[in-house]
Amino acid sequence: MKKLVVASLVAATFAGAAFPAAARTNVDLIVNVAPPPARYEVVPAPHAGFAWVPGYWEWRHGRHFWVGGHYLRHRPGYVYEPARWIEHDGRWHYANPVWRVHDRDGDGVPDRFDRHPDNPYRR
Repeated sequence: MKKLVVASLVAATFAGAAFPAAARTNVDLIVNVAPPPARYEVVPAPHAGFAWVPGYWEWRHGRHFWVGGHYLRHRPGYVYEPARWIEHDGRWHYANPVWRVHDRDGDGVPDRFDRHPDNPYRR
């Protein structure tokens, strides 16, 4: 009888377990309503080791919501690309803010590892 109870508990444990599923980590946001013009912000004095992030319109609860500008800790070797809305065929696509590897010459090697980051002979 004890074996049956233990086996039932083990089966119930595995039946209720949540296993990770393959899923996208990003979601494309497309709306039919254009964002309002950006608000004017006074940029405070710069802080050493931080990057200023300008304010932007975000989509929340079926409407545009203003997210005010703020400072983020600077990531050496990266360039910050702020959030933006891109119009395509009357629909607005939201592009999330992101830190991109700094690569001035576009050769695929980050500048911090590139011996010649501004190579004029690169095609």
